[in-house]
Amino acid sequence: MNTSTVKSDLLLLTTALIWGTAFVFQKTGMDHLGPFAFNGIRFVLGSLALTPLTLISLRRSAPVEYKPTPGLTTYLKGGMLAGGALFGGAALQQVGIVTTTAANAGFITGLYVILTPLMGLFFRQRPGWGTWVGGVLAVAGLYLLSVHGSMSISQGDLYVLVGAFFWTAHMLVIGWLAPKMNPIALAQAQFMVCGLLSMAVALPLEEIPLEGILGAADALLYCGLMSTGVAYTLQVVAQQEADPAHASIILSLEAVFAAVAGWFLLSEVLGLREISGCALMLCGMILSQLRP
Repeated sequence: MNTSTVKSDLLLLTTALIWGTAFVFQKTGMDHLGPFAFNGIRFVLGSLALTPLTLISLRRSAPVEYKPTPGLTTYLKGGMLAGGALFGGAALQQVGIVTTTAANAGFITGLYVILTPLMGLFFRQRPGWGTWVGGVLAVAGLYLLSVHGSMSISQGDLYVLVGAFFWTAHMLVIGWLAPKMNPIALAQAQFMVCGLLSMAVALPLEEIPLEGILGAADALLYCGLMSTGVAYTLQVVAQQEADPAHASIILSLEAVFAAVAGWFLLSEVLGLREISGCALMLCGMILSQLRP
């Protein structure tokens, strides 16, 4: 294993740690703000934080002779498309996390690792046997994690589960757009679109008191600067060297970090049934990438 591989793996692992821990702050932020107001402030803050990096990146991006440099309109369209998908996933996740645990939210959101190749079937992509077996394991794990007593899933888990489909759509959109434009500029555009859409919903439906913003300041700063700004930048840098399938395996560990952070910071307790469900889902995620 060469030095660049070790470096990219460490960056991806740090990204997974930041994203996983963010579920705890997303949950504690709900003590002070509504879900849409929290997301609105978080994503606008993350977008603004990326401004210096975007300007530097655009200046260093040398135009390719056979490929025209994307203009402002291209980034606006890309940002609206990616930001719309991001808004759907983030909104459902944030609403769902009010009534579910950080661990559940982390693992259920992680289903995008499996849903992405499955949805790729609509684009004539053919996943291998590992994806199908991984999908079965993930569904079994989801059942153990989220279904208790009667054959029904809790409301919070259901919101997060539907949100996983939006995260899947978001990954497919980003996979299509990223090769066509500067990825950091695209990220900033989509974060701003997501933040403005969230605020558009929050203003008529939620109260946004100053004391609520101050009370959620630590959660907003962590999710806005660390989870949105820093973690995304680390992912972009790392994936210059890392194979996408290899990167997905490491990033899927955000679910494990979410469970550990929920236990350590929020005293969330996972029983044997829930731990077994988490283990099955993690095995399904990894298998789907090892045998894609």
